[in-house]
Amino acid sequence: MDARTRRAWHAALVETDPDVKCARVAALRAAAAPDAGAESADDPRPVPGRPAQPPLVAPRAVPRRGLGTREGRAALAHAVAHIEFNAINLALDAGWRFDALPAAFYADWLSVAQDEARHFQLMRTRLRELGSDYGALPAHNGLWEAAEKTAHDPLVRMALVPRVLEARGLDVTPGMIQRLREVGDHDTIAVLELILREEVRHVAIGTRWFRHLCAARGLEPDATFRRLLDAHGVRLHPPFNLDARRAAGFADAELCGHEPAVPPAHA
Repeated sequence: MDARTRRAWHAALVETDPDVKCARVAALRAAAAPDAGAESADDPRPVPGRPAQPPLVAPRAVPRRGLGTREGRAALAHAVAHIEFNAINLALDAGWRFDALPAAFYADWLSVAQDEARHFQLMRTRLRELGSDYGALPAHNGLWEAAEKTAHDPLVRMALVPRVLEARGLDVTPGMIQRLREVGDHDTIAVLELILREEVRHVAIGTRWFRHLCAARGLEPDATFRRLLDAHGVRLHPPFNLDARRAAGFADAELCGHEPAVPPAHA
């Protein structure tokens, strides 16, 4: 990635206004020169840029409400919007932070950032339809904390963020869709089904670059993945959406012992 493109990625990453961040991401090109006024990578603003709201709290302090009420469905939509906002930053950070990788790596993570920005905007629109907005409720910082813990090595990042945290979304989203179907919230379901379909590709991108980096270092990928899970104290728990995980590139050896997949939801 050339210096000017890197500055443009950084400008999007440190942007705090969600609407401006999404616009910056939409305007990015993998190898195009940014606007002349793009911020320097020496910009003192913190990584990542995020708005003053929502307040970040411990995961157990995030409000959980039943989906039988409008407020409960808004709380779920807010949690998903926050995940998608963090996912924008994670994708941008992957491209900005890690140097000297093939051009396809940056093109892949740019495409993910642009998808995640679109997902955030769709879920924020739904949140507003439910009488709320992004920032109205507390949220937790678990996704970005994982980014900080893996900032030293792209192989570890690919293993533990796309292939663990984002893959978890493949597992749990069908259950959320089913619960929303029971209360008749088809508008939120439509957004979640789109996100689920596209997140398979995002996890597959993580798998592809994890295996690329393993090959470059002479490492066996399945054993390396298990070793990294153990080293970082990661334990995977059911439910597992095996069909989605296979579509995202998980090998059968990595899925041994997992329970049957959650049935995919249909509109």
